[in-house]
Amino acid sequence: MLQLADMQLWSGRTDSEDGRAGERWHQRISPLQLDDPPGLTVLGFASDEGVRRNKGRIGAAKGPRILRLAMANLPATFDAPLYDAGNVRVEREDLESAQSLLGARINELLGAGHFPLVLGGGHEMAFGSYQGIARWMREHHRESSLGIINFDAHLDLRTPAPKGSSGTPFFQIAEQCRINGREFNYLCVGAADNANTPALYQRADELGAQVIRDREISSWNLNTVQARIHDFIEKVDFVYLTVCLDVLPAAVMPAVSAPSGRGVSMEFLEVLLDTVLESNKVCLADIAEFNPYFDIEDHGARTAARLGFQIANRAARKIP
Repeated sequence: MLQLADMQLWSGRTDSEDGRAGERWHQRISPLQLDDPPGLTVLGFASDEGVRRNKGRIGAAKGPRILRLAMANLPATFDAPLYDAGNVRVEREDLESAQSLLGARINELLGAGHFPLVLGGGHEMAFGSYQGIARWMREHHRESSLGIINFDAHLDLRTPAPKGSSGTPFFQIAEQCRINGREFNYLCVGAADNANTPALYQRADELGAQVIRDREISSWNLNTVQARIHDFIEKVDFVYLTVCLDVLPAAVMPAVSAPSGRGVSMEFLEVLLDTVLESNKVCLADIAEFNPYFDIEDHGARTAARLGFQIANRAARKIP
């Protein structure tokens, strides 16, 4: 089900004495209209059905709403138009229809020149996001290649049993690539050995996926990690960037289905995100697994909003 944008969520402080330089997101954002010029477009995926199927802690369906509240007061630091395209919501446990609808909506946004910033919702959103990108590429960039960079403590390469979940999206994407004769280019950054079974690492090897473990991301090894990400990006034409918030330490991001025992520090994550975004190849980004039921005094929401701010500022530069 497609929900219209709730613009009442976008409210906050107003510093009118500072003019346009003092404006915030809530003063710039508007509900997306059919003929609007290209801009940065917020789209929600209100779902925790995939998390429920994956036997996780449900609550991520409320994520898009709370993240909008957290983003409302972000300073407006770019000139590109800013829109809210509403939410795609799962109805009666029908995750597959919602993923298809999310894909159709993303295809429309990309075709109109927008940069979609998708707010989750469980990481099952990734399969819907991919469907939209794949359709857009078939229609407009048939000969181009896509790379998927997932910042995540989990590989999310489980096989559907029997249906897809928040733990299966990248295996489902790999299957779609196989069926359509396309290369599966997947890099997972921040994978935790205590959160992935040997079977999942073996599957990653079989699928040709690349993995950078959380233990590899440290001050003395950061340049090497950046080089690996850069080499991955160099081989593709477009990048789908997805950030599962459980890649962060539990103390920084408690508001997820499966908090990390170690995680990747916020300082390193921001540097690595810039490494991806500076390529100017990112066509879509999403933020997954935010679960406000387990947040502590909005700490997680503020952290997720900061990541959204970082992505938006970089992405806005490539919008005409």
